[in-house]
Amino acid sequence: MDRMLHKPARKPASEHLSFLGFLLVALLFAIFFIMPIVWSFANSFKPAAEALANPAALFSKTFSLENYRRLEHVGAGWYVYAGNSVMIAVGTVMLTVLISVPAGYGFSKFRFPGQSLLFILIMATMMIPFQSILTPLFLILKVLKLQNSLFGLVLIYVTFQLPFSIFMMRNAFDAVPKALIEAARIDGASQATILRRIMLPIALPGVATVAMFAFLNSWNEFLAALIFLSDQNKFTLPIMLVNVASGIYGIIDWGALQAGIAVTMLPCILLFLLLQRYYVRGLTSGAVK
Repeated sequence: MDRMLHKPARKPASEHLSFLGFLLVALLFAIFFIMPIVWSFANSFKPAAEALANPAALFSKTFSLENYRRLEHVGAGWYVYAGNSVMIAVGTVMLTVLISVPAGYGFSKFRFPGQSLLFILIMATMMIPFQSILTPLFLILKVLKLQNSLFGLVLIYVTFQLPFSIFMMRNAFDAVPKALIEAARIDGASQATILRRIMLPIALPGVATVAMFAFLNSWNEFLAALIFLSDQNKFTLPIMLVNVASGIYGIIDWGALQAGIAVTMLPCILLFLLLQRYYVRGLTSGAVK
């Protein structure tokens, strides 16, 4: 009798049907977004002639690395452009994290005159279109002798990445209870020690989110790299892709283009897979206290 009383109720058939419908829709969306990636990687391993003759075909009977070898003869070579993109992306991530972490901590845990106004001004810079201030930025870099410099391009990327990063880090630190900071102060810990040993480990998802956004934005950015860099040996991967797409006499080398896209996508995909669990937690940090 007791077993009959405590027997869990079965879910109605409508709930099972709705769940199956949700899975079907999610699967269709996943296929929709994954197929372009699969298509690019599959076409990158086709022979060049076959990729040019039938770029819409998904798979080929012949496996070839010819398209990747052709990228070595595009300008200075894809490895030069990839190295430039890596240096710019890593520099942008490091500077963005080094500045946004203490700034977000300050806005979250300290009170000072004009704090709200300053934070609003920082957030307001996100509404300024990047294209509208290209000329002033170019003149500033020229005065600083950083025009046609990878470091100058890093400074540009960091400048436009900081408002979002500071906002993210402030939310991440807001989610940390103040009791932890007060306990550390009672034990005699300095502000630097509290930030490094207590706050950072807890706010690590927010740091990972900031780092990933900084990497993706700087890795995929095209316009600033095209305008502020004039030396071909300092170009980045997005500029290389445009050169491949333009081709000779307007003919697109589909095989080499898909190989370049695969080279460009692979670090982004790997980074997202590595930081996926931190990314979701970082975006929601500070939303619920």
